[in-house]
Amino acid sequence: MNLVLASMSQDPEVIVIGAGPNGLCAAAALARAGLRVLVLEAHPSRAGGALGSEQATLPGFVHDVGAAFFPFARASPAFRALDLEAAGVRWHNMPLESCHPAPDGSAATISRDHDESARLFGEARDGDTWRRLARWHARVERDVLGFLLAPLPTLRPLLRLLPFDLLRLARILASSGAGLSRRLFRGEAARRVLPGLALHVDVGPDDTFGAALGYMLGLTATTGGYCIPEGGAQAITDALVSIIQSAGGAVRLGARVRRIVAVGGRASAVILADGEELRATTAILANTAAPSLFLDLLDRGLVPGRVLRKMRRFPQGWGAFKVDWALSGPVPWSVPEAHRAAVVHAGDSLDDLRRFTAQVRGGALPDNPYLVIGQQSLADPSRAPPGKHTLWAYSRVPPRLDGGWRAHAERFADRVDARIEGLAPGFTKTILARRVVTPEGLEKMDANLIGGDLGGGSNAWHRQLIFRPIFPYFRYRMPLAGLYLCSSYAHPGAGVHGMCGYNAAAALLHDLRRA
Repeated sequence: MNLVLASMSQDPEVIVIGAGPNGLCAAAALARAGLRVLVLEAHPSRAGGALGSEQATLPGFVHDVGAAFFPFARASPAFRALDLEAAGVRWHNMPLESCHPAPDGSAATISRDHDESARLFGEARDGDTWRRLARWHARVERDVLGFLLAPLPTLRPLLRLLPFDLLRLARILASSGAGLSRRLFRGEAARRVLPGLALHVDVGPDDTFGAALGYMLGLTATTGGYCIPEGGAQAITDALVSIIQSAGGAVRLGARVRRIVAVGGRASAVILADGEELRATTAILANTAAPSLFLDLLDRGLVPGRVLRKMRRFPQGWGAFKVDWALSGPVPWSVPEAHRAAVVHAGDSLDDLRRFTAQVRGGALPDNPYLVIGQQSLADPSRAPPGKHTLWAYSRVPPRLDGGWRAHAERFADRVDARIEGLAPGFTKTILARRVVTPEGLEKMDANLIGGDLGGGSNAWHRQLIFRPIFPYFRYRMPLAGLYLCSSYAHPGAGVHGMCGYNAAAALLHDLRRA
Protein backbone atom coordinates (compact mmCIF):
# COMPACT_ATOMS: atom_id res chain seq x y z
CA MET A 1 0.00 0.00 0.00
CA ASN A 2 2.02 2.97 -1.25
CA LEU A 3 -0.61 5.70 -1.23
CA VAL A 4 -3.51 6.37 1.10
CA LEU A 5 -6.17 8.85 0.02
CA ALA A 6 -8.71 10.58 2.22
CA SER A 7 -12.20 11.59 1.20
CA MET A 8 -14.86 12.81 3.63
CA SER A 9 -18.11 14.52 2.75
CA GLN A 10 -18.46 15.92 6.31
CA ASP A 11 -16.08 17.38 8.86
CA PRO A 12 -14.39 14.59 10.81
CA GLU A 13 -15.44 14.17 14.40
CA VAL A 14 -11.88 13.27 15.36
CA ILE A 15 -8.59 14.32 13.82
CA VAL A 16 -5.51 12.26 14.64
CA ILE A 17 -2.19 14.04 14.04
CA GLY A 18 0.43 11.51 12.94
CA ALA A 19 0.08 8.05 11.38
CA GLY A 20 2.59 6.16 13.51
CA PRO A 21 1.42 2.93 15.14
CA ASN A 22 -0.12 4.67 18.14
CA GLY A 23 -2.00 7.19 16.03
CA LEU A 24 -3.26 4.44 13.75
CA CYS A 25 -4.36 2.25 16.69
CA ALA A 26 -6.23 5.19 18.19
CA ALA A 27 -7.88 5.98 14.86
CA ALA A 28 -8.83 2.34 14.26
CA ALA A 29 -10.42 2.00 17.70
CA LEU A 30 -12.38 5.23 17.30
CA ALA A 31 -13.49 4.45 13.76
CA ARG A 32 -14.75 1.05 14.87
CA ALA A 33 -16.65 2.82 17.65
CA GLY A 34 -18.56 4.72 14.96
CA LEU A 35 -16.74 8.07 14.89
CA ARG A 36 -15.71 9.83 11.70
CA VAL A 37 -11.91 9.82 11.94
CA LEU A 38 -9.31 11.52 9.78
CA VAL A 39 -5.60 10.78 10.27
CA LEU A 40 -3.16 13.44 9.03
CA GLU A 41 0.34 12.25 8.17
CA ALA A 42 3.21 14.53 7.13
CA HIS A 43 5.04 11.88 5.10
CA PRO A 44 4.18 12.35 1.43
CA SER A 45 4.10 8.70 0.36
CA ARG A 46 3.41 6.33 3.25
CA ALA A 47 1.82 6.06 6.67
CA GLY A 48 3.59 4.46 9.62
CA GLY A 49 6.27 6.89 10.75
CA ALA A 50 9.07 4.66 12.06
CA LEU A 51 6.90 1.60 11.39
CA GLY A 52 7.61 1.05 7.72
CA SER A 53 9.76 -0.71 5.15
CA GLU A 54 11.60 0.29 2.01
CA GLN A 55 14.20 -0.96 -0.46
CA ALA A 56 16.95 1.15 1.03
CA THR A 57 20.17 -0.50 -0.18
CA LEU A 58 19.71 -2.50 -3.40
CA PRO A 59 16.65 -3.52 -5.46
CA GLY A 60 14.87 -6.49 -3.91
CA PHE A 61 16.25 -5.95 -0.39
CA VAL A 62 13.46 -4.83 1.97
CA HIS A 63 14.61 -3.05 5.12
CA ASP A 64 12.53 -1.89 8.09
CA VAL A 65 13.05 1.84 8.58
CA GLY A 66 12.61 1.69 12.35
CA ALA A 67 10.97 -0.99 14.48
CA ALA A 68 11.75 -4.45 13.13
CA PHE A 69 10.77 -7.14 15.61
CA PHE A 70 7.80 -7.09 17.93
CA PRO A 71 7.80 -8.57 21.45
CA PHE A 72 4.19 -7.45 22.03
CA ALA A 73 2.79 -8.67 18.71
CA ARG A 74 0.68 -11.42 20.29
CA ALA A 75 0.36 -9.96 23.80
CA SER A 76 -0.77 -6.40 23.07
CA PRO A 77 -4.43 -5.88 24.02
CA ALA A 78 -4.64 -3.28 21.23
CA PHE A 79 -3.38 -5.64 18.54
CA ARG A 80 -5.61 -8.43 19.81
CA ALA A 81 -8.71 -6.23 19.85
CA LEU A 82 -8.02 -4.83 16.39
CA ASP A 83 -7.15 -8.34 15.07
CA LEU A 84 -4.20 -7.48 12.85
CA GLU A 85 -3.97 -11.01 11.54
CA ALA A 86 -7.49 -10.81 10.13
CA ALA A 87 -6.36 -7.61 8.41
CA GLY A 88 -3.52 -9.45 6.70
CA VAL A 89 -0.53 -9.49 9.06
CA ARG A 90 1.31 -12.79 9.14
CA TRP A 91 3.77 -13.26 12.00
CA HIS A 92 6.95 -15.36 11.80
CA ASN A 93 9.24 -16.56 14.55
CA MET A 94 12.77 -17.89 14.42
CA PRO A 95 13.64 -21.13 16.27
CA LEU A 96 15.37 -18.93 18.88
CA GLU A 97 14.33 -15.44 19.91
CA SER A 98 17.47 -13.72 21.20
CA CYS A 99 21.14 -14.68 21.34
CA HIS A 100 23.71 -12.82 23.46
CA PRO A 101 27.22 -13.87 22.30
CA ALA A 102 30.60 -12.48 23.32
CA PRO A 103 34.02 -12.63 21.61
CA ASP A 104 35.18 -15.22 24.14
CA GLY A 105 32.69 -17.70 22.63
CA SER A 106 30.22 -17.62 25.53
CA ALA A 107 26.55 -17.08 24.88
CA ALA A 108 23.15 -17.08 26.52
CA THR A 109 20.09 -17.68 24.36
CA ILE A 110 16.36 -17.16 24.88
CA SER A 111 13.81 -19.55 23.38
CA ARG A 112 10.06 -19.99 23.73
CA ASP A 113 10.92 -23.56 24.67
CA HIS A 114 11.89 -23.26 28.35
CA ASP A 115 13.93 -26.45 28.32
CA GLU A 116 15.90 -25.29 25.29
CA SER A 117 16.55 -21.94 26.97
CA ALA A 118 17.79 -23.74 30.07
CA ARG A 119 20.21 -25.76 27.96
CA LEU A 120 21.55 -22.68 26.15
CA PHE A 121 21.55 -20.06 28.91
CA GLY A 122 25.21 -20.20 29.88
CA GLU A 123 25.95 -22.34 32.94
CA ALA A 124 23.59 -25.17 33.84
CA ARG A 125 22.59 -23.59 37.13
CA ASP A 126 21.76 -20.32 35.39
CA GLY A 127 19.72 -22.22 32.82
CA ASP A 128 17.66 -23.83 35.56
CA THR A 129 17.09 -20.42 37.16
CA TRP A 130 15.96 -18.96 33.84
CA ARG A 131 13.55 -21.85 33.24
CA ARG A 132 11.92 -21.35 36.64
CA LEU A 133 11.63 -17.61 36.03
CA ALA A 134 10.14 -18.13 32.55
CA ARG A 135 7.57 -20.60 33.86
CA TRP A 136 6.55 -18.19 36.60
CA HIS A 137 6.32 -15.33 34.12
CA ALA A 138 4.12 -17.37 31.77
CA ARG A 139 1.68 -17.83 34.66
CA VAL A 140 1.50 -14.14 35.64
CA GLU A 141 2.18 -12.40 32.31
CA ARG A 142 -1.44 -11.53 31.53
CA ASP A 143 -1.86 -9.72 34.84
CA VAL A 144 1.58 -8.10 34.74
CA LEU A 145 0.92 -6.72 31.25
CA GLY A 146 -2.53 -5.64 32.35
CA PHE A 147 -0.89 -3.60 35.10
CA LEU A 148 1.93 -2.16 32.96
CA LEU A 149 0.04 -1.39 29.74
CA ALA A 150 -3.41 -0.25 30.84
CA PRO A 151 -4.36 3.36 31.70
CA LEU A 152 -3.32 4.53 35.15
CA PRO A 153 -4.21 3.79 37.88
CA THR A 154 -4.63 0.14 37.09
CA LEU A 155 -4.76 -2.04 40.19
CA ARG A 156 -7.31 -4.68 39.22
CA PRO A 157 -4.75 -6.95 37.44
CA LEU A 158 -2.51 -6.87 40.51
CA LEU A 159 -5.38 -7.99 42.73
CA ARG A 160 -5.53 -11.22 40.76
CA LEU A 161 -1.95 -12.08 41.72
CA LEU A 162 -1.11 -14.09 44.80
CA PRO A 163 0.78 -12.28 47.60
CA PHE A 164 3.97 -14.22 46.78
CA ASP A 165 3.66 -13.19 43.12
CA LEU A 166 3.19 -9.54 44.09
CA LEU A 167 6.25 -9.59 46.31
CA ARG A 168 8.34 -11.24 43.63
CA LEU A 169 7.18 -8.77 40.98
CA ALA A 170 7.82 -5.82 43.29
CA ARG A 171 11.33 -7.03 44.03
CA ILE A 172 12.07 -7.35 40.32
CA LEU A 173 10.71 -3.91 39.45
CA ALA A 174 12.59 -2.28 42.33
CA SER A 175 15.97 -3.66 41.20
CA SER A 176 18.59 -2.29 38.87
CA GLY A 177 19.30 -4.47 35.87
CA ALA A 178 22.74 -5.42 37.16
CA GLY A 179 21.41 -6.02 40.66
CA LEU A 180 18.70 -8.37 39.43
CA SER A 181 21.13 -10.26 37.20
CA ARG A 182 23.72 -10.68 39.95
CA ARG A 183 21.01 -11.91 42.30
CA LEU A 184 19.67 -14.46 39.81
CA PHE A 185 22.69 -15.69 37.89
CA ARG A 186 26.23 -16.88 38.50
CA GLY A 187 27.87 -16.72 35.04
CA GLU A 188 28.73 -13.64 32.99
CA ALA A 189 26.89 -14.93 29.92
CA ALA A 190 23.58 -15.00 31.78
CA ARG A 191 24.24 -11.82 33.73
CA ARG A 192 24.59 -9.65 30.63
CA VAL A 193 21.21 -10.60 29.14
CA LEU A 194 18.64 -8.52 31.05
CA PRO A 195 20.80 -5.37 31.45
CA GLY A 196 21.64 -5.60 27.75
CA LEU A 197 17.97 -5.73 26.80
CA ALA A 198 17.30 -2.59 28.87
CA LEU A 199 19.74 -0.73 26.61
CA HIS A 200 17.10 -0.81 23.89
CA VAL A 201 16.34 2.54 25.56
CA ASP A 202 18.40 4.81 27.85
CA VAL A 203 18.44 2.53 30.91
CA GLY A 204 21.90 1.52 32.10
CA PRO A 205 22.82 -1.57 34.14
CA ASP A 206 23.06 0.29 37.46
CA ASP A 207 20.09 2.65 37.04
CA THR A 208 17.57 2.76 39.88
CA PHE A 209 14.47 0.67 39.10
CA GLY A 210 16.12 -0.20 35.78
CA ALA A 211 15.35 -3.93 35.75
CA ALA A 212 11.74 -3.63 34.57
CA LEU A 213 12.43 -2.93 30.90
CA GLY A 214 15.03 -5.66 30.48
CA TYR A 215 12.87 -8.12 32.38
CA MET A 216 9.82 -7.47 30.20
CA LEU A 217 11.75 -7.70 26.92
CA GLY A 218 13.50 -10.86 28.05
CA LEU A 219 10.49 -12.68 29.42
CA THR A 220 7.99 -11.74 26.70
CA ALA A 221 10.48 -13.42 24.37
CA THR A 222 9.70 -16.69 26.20
CA THR A 223 5.95 -16.41 25.54
CA GLY A 224 4.99 -14.70 22.28
CA GLY A 225 8.56 -14.30 21.08
CA TYR A 226 10.13 -11.58 18.95
CA CYS A 227 7.71 -11.65 16.04
CA ILE A 228 8.67 -10.69 12.49
CA PRO A 229 5.90 -9.56 10.10
CA GLU A 230 6.00 -11.09 6.65
CA GLY A 231 6.99 -8.55 4.01
CA GLY A 232 8.28 -5.98 6.49
CA ALA A 233 7.04 -3.74 9.27
CA GLN A 234 5.01 -1.83 6.68
CA ALA A 235 2.59 -4.78 6.74
CA ILE A 236 1.49 -3.74 10.26
CA THR A 237 0.92 -0.17 9.15
CA ASP A 238 -0.99 -1.26 6.05
CA ALA A 239 -3.21 -3.53 8.16
CA LEU A 240 -4.06 -0.68 10.54
CA VAL A 241 -4.82 1.65 7.64
CA SER A 242 -7.12 -0.96 6.11
CA ILE A 243 -8.97 -1.33 9.44
CA ILE A 244 -9.47 2.44 9.60
CA GLN A 245 -10.72 2.65 6.04
CA SER A 246 -13.04 -0.34 6.37
CA ALA A 247 -14.65 1.38 9.38
CA GLY A 248 -15.22 4.60 7.42
CA GLY A 249 -12.14 6.53 8.52
CA ALA A 250 -9.47 8.01 6.28
CA VAL A 251 -5.73 8.69 6.22
CA ARG A 252 -4.37 11.70 4.39
CA LEU A 253 -0.69 11.82 3.43
CA GLY A 254 1.47 14.87 2.87
CA ALA A 255 -0.57 16.79 5.46
CA ARG A 256 1.78 18.36 7.99
CA VAL A 257 -0.03 20.05 10.87
CA ARG A 258 1.38 23.45 11.78
CA ARG A 259 -1.04 24.57 14.49
CA ILE A 260 -3.94 23.38 16.65
CA VAL A 261 -6.77 25.90 16.87
CA ALA A 262 -8.84 26.40 20.02
CA VAL A 263 -12.31 27.92 20.13
CA GLY A 264 -14.02 28.58 23.43
CA GLY A 265 -11.24 26.84 25.35
CA ARG A 266 -11.52 23.64 23.33
CA ALA A 267 -9.40 22.11 20.56
CA SER A 268 -11.50 22.48 17.44
CA ALA A 269 -9.36 22.51 14.30
CA VAL A 270 -5.88 22.19 12.84
CA ILE A 271 -4.05 24.36 10.34
CA LEU A 272 -1.81 22.59 7.85
CA ALA A 273 1.55 23.81 6.60
CA ASP A 274 -0.08 25.08 3.40
CA GLY A 275 -2.61 27.13 5.39
CA GLU A 276 -5.60 24.81 4.98
CA GLU A 277 -7.82 24.59 8.07
CA LEU A 278 -9.57 21.34 8.98
CA ARG A 279 -12.25 21.25 11.65
CA ALA A 280 -12.73 18.45 14.20
CA THR A 281 -16.19 18.49 15.74
CA THR A 282 -15.34 16.33 18.77
CA ALA A 283 -11.64 15.92 19.55
CA ILE A 284 -8.04 16.05 18.35
CA LEU A 285 -5.53 13.30 19.21
CA ALA A 286 -1.84 14.13 18.88
CA ASN A 287 0.53 11.30 18.00
CA THR A 288 3.41 13.72 18.43
CA ALA A 289 6.36 14.34 20.71
CA ALA A 290 5.19 16.02 23.91
CA PRO A 291 7.54 19.03 23.51
CA SER A 292 6.38 19.51 19.93
CA LEU A 293 2.74 19.48 21.01
CA PHE A 294 3.13 22.07 23.76
CA LEU A 295 5.84 24.28 22.27
CA ASP A 296 5.05 24.19 18.54
CA LEU A 297 1.44 23.20 17.89
CA LEU A 298 -0.34 25.10 20.66
CA ASP A 299 -0.44 28.84 21.29
CA ARG A 300 1.53 29.55 24.45
CA GLY A 301 -1.49 31.13 26.11
CA LEU A 302 -3.29 27.76 26.04
CA VAL A 303 -0.61 25.96 28.04
CA PRO A 304 0.07 26.39 31.77
CA GLY A 305 3.39 28.13 32.40
CA ARG A 306 4.68 25.24 34.49
CA VAL A 307 4.12 22.85 31.59
CA LEU A 308 5.91 25.16 29.16
CA ARG A 309 8.91 25.37 31.45
CA LYS A 310 9.05 21.59 31.82
CA MET A 311 8.76 21.05 28.08
CA ARG A 312 11.61 23.45 27.33
CA ARG A 313 13.92 21.17 29.29
CA PHE A 314 12.16 17.90 28.54
CA PRO A 315 14.63 14.99 28.93
CA GLN A 316 14.95 13.10 25.66
CA GLY A 317 16.48 9.64 25.52
CA TRP A 318 19.71 8.78 23.75
CA GLY A 319 20.05 8.89 20.01
CA ALA A 320 20.04 5.80 17.83
CA PHE A 321 22.52 5.05 15.06
CA LYS A 322 21.09 2.55 12.60
CA VAL A 323 22.69 0.53 9.79
CA ASP A 324 21.02 -1.60 7.11
CA TRP A 325 22.97 -4.11 5.05
CA ALA A 326 22.32 -6.09 1.91
CA LEU A 327 24.27 -9.34 2.26
CA SER A 328 25.36 -12.05 -0.15
CA GLY A 329 24.53 -14.70 2.47
CA PRO A 330 23.69 -15.18 6.14
CA VAL A 331 25.95 -13.72 8.82
CA PRO A 332 28.74 -16.26 9.62
CA TRP A 333 28.36 -16.17 13.41
CA SER A 334 30.94 -18.01 15.50
CA VAL A 335 28.31 -19.03 18.06
CA PRO A 336 25.99 -21.61 16.43
CA GLU A 337 22.87 -20.42 18.27
CA ALA A 338 23.13 -16.97 16.67
CA HIS A 339 22.35 -18.51 13.27
CA ARG A 340 18.90 -19.47 14.54
CA ALA A 341 18.03 -16.30 16.50
CA ALA A 342 15.68 -13.52 15.44
CA VAL A 343 17.80 -10.95 17.26
CA VAL A 344 21.45 -10.96 18.30
CA HIS A 345 22.55 -8.64 21.10
CA ALA A 346 26.22 -7.68 21.16
CA GLY A 347 27.24 -6.83 24.72
CA ASP A 348 30.31 -8.56 26.15
CA SER A 349 29.75 -8.30 29.92
CA LEU A 350 28.22 -6.18 32.66
CA ASP A 351 31.39 -4.10 32.77
CA ASP A 352 31.26 -3.67 28.99
CA LEU A 353 27.64 -2.47 29.23
CA ARG A 354 28.57 -0.08 32.05
CA ARG A 355 31.41 1.37 29.97
CA PHE A 356 29.10 1.77 26.98
CA THR A 357 26.51 3.56 29.14
CA ALA A 358 29.09 5.93 30.60
CA GLN A 359 30.48 6.81 27.17
CA VAL A 360 27.10 7.61 25.65
CA ARG A 361 25.99 9.63 28.67
CA GLY A 362 29.29 11.47 28.54
CA GLY A 363 28.63 12.53 24.95
CA ALA A 364 31.20 10.22 23.34
CA LEU A 365 30.79 7.65 20.60
CA PRO A 366 31.23 4.20 22.20
CA ASP A 367 34.44 2.43 21.25
CA ASN A 368 32.84 -1.03 21.61
CA PRO A 369 29.22 -0.32 20.68
CA TYR A 370 26.41 -2.37 22.17
CA LEU A 371 24.30 -3.55 19.23
CA VAL A 372 20.78 -4.80 18.66
CA ILE A 373 20.99 -6.86 15.45
CA GLY A 374 17.91 -8.08 13.56
CA GLN A 375 17.99 -11.00 11.11
CA GLN A 376 14.53 -10.65 9.59
CA SER A 377 15.28 -12.33 6.27
CA LEU A 378 16.15 -15.61 7.99
CA ALA A 379 12.50 -15.92 9.06
CA ASP A 380 11.03 -14.09 6.07
CA PRO A 381 12.82 -14.86 2.78
CA SER A 382 10.61 -12.34 0.97
CA ARG A 383 12.90 -9.61 2.35
CA ALA A 384 15.77 -10.41 -0.05
CA PRO A 385 16.50 -12.06 -3.43
CA PRO A 386 16.98 -15.85 -3.35
CA GLY A 387 20.04 -16.89 -1.38
CA LYS A 388 20.71 -13.35 -0.13
CA HIS A 389 19.85 -11.61 3.14
CA THR A 390 19.19 -8.34 4.87
CA LEU A 391 20.59 -7.27 8.22
CA TRP A 392 19.44 -4.46 10.53
CA ALA A 393 21.21 -3.07 13.59
CA TYR A 394 21.34 -0.07 15.84
CA SER A 395 23.44 1.26 18.69
CA ARG A 396 22.66 3.97 21.21
CA VAL A 397 24.72 7.14 20.77
CA PRO A 398 24.70 10.79 21.84
CA PRO A 399 22.00 12.63 19.90
CA ARG A 400 24.44 15.28 18.68
CA LEU A 401 28.20 15.47 18.20
CA ASP A 402 30.68 18.31 17.86
CA GLY A 403 31.08 19.02 14.17
CA GLY A 404 27.83 17.26 13.30
CA TRP A 405 27.16 13.65 12.35
CA ARG A 406 28.42 13.96 8.79
CA ALA A 407 32.01 13.95 10.04
CA HIS A 408 31.52 10.80 12.10
CA ALA A 409 28.85 8.64 10.48
CA GLU A 410 30.85 6.44 8.12
CA ARG A 411 33.68 5.90 10.60
CA PHE A 412 31.26 4.83 13.30
CA ALA A 413 29.49 2.55 10.82
CA ASP A 414 32.88 0.94 10.14
CA ARG A 415 33.18 0.43 13.89
CA VAL A 416 29.78 -1.29 13.89
CA ASP A 417 30.93 -3.52 11.01
CA ALA A 418 34.08 -4.41 12.95
CA ARG A 419 32.03 -5.19 16.05
CA ILE A 420 29.97 -7.74 14.11
CA GLU A 421 33.09 -9.06 12.37
CA GLY A 422 34.53 -9.86 15.80
CA LEU A 423 31.52 -12.09 16.50
CA ALA A 424 31.19 -13.37 12.93
CA PRO A 425 34.56 -13.58 11.10
CA GLY A 426 34.00 -13.05 7.40
CA PHE A 427 30.94 -10.83 7.87
CA THR A 428 32.40 -7.86 6.01
CA LYS A 429 33.01 -10.04 2.94
CA THR A 430 29.26 -10.70 2.69
CA ILE A 431 28.33 -7.00 2.50
CA LEU A 432 26.89 -5.98 -0.88
CA ALA A 433 25.63 -2.56 0.21
CA ARG A 434 25.22 -0.54 3.40
CA ARG A 435 22.94 2.31 4.44
CA VAL A 436 23.76 4.45 7.46
CA VAL A 437 21.05 6.39 9.32
CA THR A 438 22.24 8.86 11.96
CA PRO A 439 20.10 10.34 14.75
CA GLU A 440 19.60 13.37 12.51
CA GLY A 441 18.38 11.10 9.73
CA LEU A 442 15.90 9.37 12.03
CA GLU A 443 14.46 12.70 13.14
CA LYS A 444 14.20 13.84 9.53
CA MET A 445 12.26 10.65 8.73
CA ASP A 446 9.96 11.01 11.76
CA ALA A 447 9.74 14.29 13.69
CA ASN A 448 8.78 12.41 16.86
CA LEU A 449 12.28 10.85 17.01
CA ILE A 450 13.89 13.98 18.41
CA GLY A 451 17.67 13.58 18.24
CA GLY A 452 17.14 9.99 17.15
CA ASP A 453 15.34 9.15 20.41
CA LEU A 454 13.36 5.95 19.81
CA GLY A 455 11.88 5.85 23.31
CA GLY A 456 9.42 8.74 23.47
CA GLY A 457 11.69 10.69 25.82
CA SER A 458 13.86 9.35 28.59
CA ASN A 459 12.81 6.02 30.09
CA ALA A 460 14.39 6.70 33.49
CA TRP A 461 12.16 5.62 36.37
CA HIS A 462 11.10 9.19 37.19
CA ARG A 463 9.80 9.61 33.60
CA GLN A 464 7.35 6.70 33.84
CA LEU A 465 3.80 6.08 35.06
CA ILE A 466 2.19 9.27 36.44
CA PHE A 467 5.24 11.33 35.35
CA ARG A 468 4.80 10.48 31.65
CA PRO A 469 4.85 12.97 30.01
CA ILE A 470 4.20 15.28 32.98
CA PHE A 471 2.06 15.18 36.12
CA PRO A 472 -0.95 15.56 36.25
CA TYR A 473 -1.41 15.09 32.48
CA PHE A 474 -0.65 11.36 32.44
CA ARG A 475 -4.07 10.03 31.45
CA TYR A 476 -3.89 11.21 27.81
CA ARG A 477 -6.08 14.29 28.42
CA MET A 478 -4.12 17.49 27.86
CA PRO A 479 -4.64 20.93 29.46
CA LEU A 480 -6.76 22.03 26.50
CA ALA A 481 -10.22 20.43 26.47
CA GLY A 482 -10.80 18.04 23.57
CA LEU A 483 -7.06 17.43 23.11
CA TYR A 484 -5.44 14.05 23.86
CA LEU A 485 -1.82 12.87 23.63
CA CYS A 486 -1.62 9.39 22.07
CA SER A 487 2.09 8.97 21.24
CA SER A 488 4.84 6.99 22.96
CA TYR A 489 5.46 10.10 25.06
CA ALA A 490 2.37 8.99 27.00
CA HIS A 491 2.03 5.92 29.25
CA PRO A 492 3.05 3.10 28.77
CA GLY A 493 5.72 4.49 26.46
CA ALA A 494 7.83 3.04 23.68
CA GLY A 495 7.46 -0.37 22.09
CA VAL A 496 5.22 -1.14 19.14
CA HIS A 497 2.20 -2.31 21.11
CA GLY A 498 -0.22 0.47 20.13
CA MET A 499 -1.36 0.90 23.73
CA CYS A 500 -0.62 4.63 24.00
CA GLY A 501 -3.02 5.25 21.14
CA TYR A 502 -5.51 2.58 22.17
CA ASN A 503 -5.66 3.92 25.73
CA ALA A 504 -6.07 7.50 24.51
CA ALA A 505 -8.97 6.39 22.32
CA ALA A 506 -10.54 4.68 25.34
CA ALA A 507 -10.17 7.90 27.35
CA LEU A 508 -11.97 9.87 24.65
CA LEU A 509 -14.76 7.30 24.38
CA HIS A 510 -15.15 7.35 28.17
CA ASP A 511 -15.43 11.15 28.11
CA LEU A 512 -18.05 11.00 25.36
CA ARG A 513 -20.11 8.48 27.31
CA ARG A 514 -20.00 10.72 30.38
CA ALA A 515 -20.98 13.73 28.30
